[in-house]
Amino acid sequence: MHKFSLKPEYIERVKRRSGRKHTVVSLEGPKTALIVVDMQRYFVGKGQPSECPVARDIVPNINLLANATRQARGSVIWIQTHSGPESVEYWSAYYERMTDEGTKKRVEGMKPGGSGFDLWPDLDIKDEDPIIPKTRYSAFIPSPSKLEAELHKRKIDTVLITGVSTCTCCESTARDAMMLNFRTMMISDANAAPDDNLHNATLNQFYLQFGDVQNTQQVISMLGAS
Repeated sequence: MHKFSLKPEYIERVKRRSGRKHTVVSLEGPKTALIVVDMQRYFVGKGQPSECPVARDIVPNINLLANATRQARGSVIWIQTHSGPESVEYWSAYYERMTDEGTKKRVEGMKPGGSGFDLWPDLDIKDEDPIIPKTRYSAFIPSPSKLEAELHKRKIDTVLITGVSTCTCCESTARDAMMLNFRTMMISDANAAPDDNLHNATLNQFYLQFGDVQNTQQVISMLGAS
């Protein structure tokens, strides 16, 4: 698990602006969605091209949050990246930064049926949970997205962002959620990054400017009080 802490000077800045350390102090279950980003074999599995080892460590916390969200009558939504051969053309700005070998591995691994495509088998996914595809870092791009439509259909106003990686797809999704006027939290011990520095830098900046950052037990406590 990552070693995480909020910078004291950032806490003081947030307290001066909002009057409290955490801007989210309660959660209304039916209006809350747990969004789990890209917990697929390509990012979680040992030996995969984009393996993030800490992603395996956060699986129990994601499952705890999913259970608490359902008990509070909230929604659990799984995000799954789709990267087929057509993605090389429609996201050429991304793939031009990769070698031909890297492009081939990603396209083959992340297309439906590919070795890295499936969601991690230890995740507690229920039949009623939507599984929403994405083709960019952010699950809200291109807009209007299937995720955005699903959240509005369910009358969700608060989203809890978890998954991999903290500093890429999770951060991109979380920032866009806030910009689309969802009250947004990133869960510190249910996100995974390549290293502690990237994890901490992302969460501290998000906390300072975009939304709240709390841990699994803090969130479960608020959901239990719904």
